[in-house]
Amino acid sequence: MTTEGAPECLGFAPAASDGNSQFVNASPVEEKPITLYCGFDPTADSLHVGNLVPLLALRRFQLLGHHPIALAGGATGCIGDPSGKSQERQLLTKEILDGNIAKVREQLAKLLDFETPQNPARLVDNASWTAGISFLDFLRDIGKHFTVNQMVAKESVRARMEDREVGISYTEFSYMLLQAFDFYHLAKETGCELQIGGSDQWGNITAGIELTRKKISKQVYGLTLPLITNADGSKFGKSVSGAIWLDAKRTSVYKFYQFWINTDDRDVIRYLKYFTFLAQAEIETLEKAHTENPGGRVAHRALAKATTDLIHGAGATTEAIRASEILFGGELKDVSESTFNEIVGEVPTKELELAKLEGAGIPLAELLVHAGLCPSKGQARKDIEGGGVNINNVREANAARAVTTADLLFGKHILLRKGKKNYVVVTAK
Repeated sequence: MTTEGAPECLGFAPAASDGNSQFVNASPVEEKPITLYCGFDPTADSLHVGNLVPLLALRRFQLLGHHPIALAGGATGCIGDPSGKSQERQLLTKEILDGNIAKVREQLAKLLDFETPQNPARLVDNASWTAGISFLDFLRDIGKHFTVNQMVAKESVRARMEDREVGISYTEFSYMLLQAFDFYHLAKETGCELQIGGSDQWGNITAGIELTRKKISKQVYGLTLPLITNADGSKFGKSVSGAIWLDAKRTSVYKFYQFWINTDDRDVIRYLKYFTFLAQAEIETLEKAHTENPGGRVAHRALAKATTDLIHGAGATTEAIRASEILFGGELKDVSESTFNEIVGEVPTKELELAKLEGAGIPLAELLVHAGLCPSKGQARKDIEGGGVNINNVREANAARAVTTADLLFGKHILLRKGKKNYVVVTAK
């Protein structure tokens, strides 16, 4: 498979005749359109940017004519995947999982095309084919094909077993069997030939390859993609405030855009290849501009715009860019209330009684102290006279200036700034 901007993959693993998985160069995608799947456990009501690499890989396959399946783990989500986890996850109820799946489907629709008549994406829930299977039937029909020796040898299991304090429960130990059952079921019922996922899923994927070979003598494949780390070695997809979610209610569009704008210079070209569908020639042009002038941040802006367009749409991206410009001193003329609301909550906010702005209003020096931008009125006057204070991004050098209702934006907000980066939104109540 080759596609412009696509990340490098670790390789394909088929089910070999001796039962051992191995890397090979040949793959079924070179011969005809195939059906492939990627699974995710709906442990939250939103995906996050860490899910994007495998999900965008599904989209790349779809663009090349293949048939993608997104598998929601309504069953496996009840258990929790031990891969990459130092302790057991909190178990979720069926009602919570169903709600999470419904919300995540909306996000998947932005990444995959469920409507195209040629090769529409499908969303399936493994709870639909596990619900009617008894525990005894599962042990007899699936469990007998695995040895404990094989399961303990998997990295995700071994790492937890070596931690004597935490260990691994039988519940999570069984997760591998459930994921293997998914691959076998999809291979049997839909002709699925390939499972993709992060490199931490290799053990689970190969378990499914072996089960499918043993149960129906069908050769299927696995493909893993690198788990992304930042150039400084930190985990990708985290910010100071936590994970970067795809749901705007969890991570605002402004914060989402800023996450990509703040990408390390060493990572930006790599991320353009991983997380956008920009053509290779365009990425090469951006790389040249970035190498010649990193401070111009042309590549960063292209990355932030492309990813935000993909997840939130061009209109929301435009508002996020406008909000960013405002926080760098841009004019507030003709700014929409929705754009300004992207700022509220991203900077400190201070309430003020509306009555204090009525009539003659409140002295600017007093308002700066109230907002916490200055320690005293005397210092506030010095800052104003020194040209370091802005009201609604307009410099104010008159220490006698009063702030009134005429200064309110949308009838309720005033944006104060001292220096280049110290902002406070004063909201009249």
